[in-house]
Amino acid sequence: MDIRDILSKCDHTLLAVTSTWEEIKAVIDDGVKYHTASVCIPPCFVKEAKEYAGDKIAICTVIGFPNGYNSTAVKVYETKDAVKNGADEIDMVVNIGDVKAHNYEKVLAEIRSIRRACRGKVLKVIVETCLLTKEEKAEITKIVRRSRADFIKTSTGFSTAGATKEDVKIFKRHAGKNLKIKAAGGISSLKDAEDFIALGASRLGTSRIVKIVKEENLL
Repeated sequence: MDIRDILSKCDHTLLAVTSTWEEIKAVIDDGVKYHTASVCIPPCFVKEAKEYAGDKIAICTVIGFPNGYNSTAVKVYETKDAVKNGADEIDMVVNIGDVKAHNYEKVLAEIRSIRRACRGKVLKVIVETCLLTKEEKAEITKIVRRSRADFIKTSTGFSTAGATKEDVKIFKRHAGKNLKIKAAGGISSLKDAEDFIALGASRLGTSRIVKIVKEENLL
């Protein structure tokens, strides 16, 4: 697979709690240079990032991150604030406790509330697959599909594990025609990226792919 095609599917990510504006600018610069799908950054940097990047690259940010147990009202406010500040894409974390309790209609209502707050921006729903059973992964995929979100996403990268190939296979089996898949967390090589894309992921949440391209001077 062409390296440019892989990069075009990457949300080039920096979500470390120690992130500084200078580091965020560097991520934006790399995202623009290597034509990644977006840069995914903390909400506190969205306004500055949009002013800095303009229309050169999509700005993605996270909501209810990383634990997902904020109230729906807080998540909706976070989303509205992010959109007002210039976010082009929203990656929200579901309430994992509600998923574990099989309160699926409650989860669906929350996603729909955030969908409305997005005002047409891309919405990705993080379900933290490492904490779910196979049956729960299948059911939450169906819920996200019903919500009309744009993507279901495997992981925050802040829990016990990241994306697995089995997770993406389960998503693909239940996603239907319109729900897209984002694999995130632990994607550390070009082979990983190619494998996830081959299985059906059209986005990858990763910082490592751009680093590999730079370190190995692949472009």
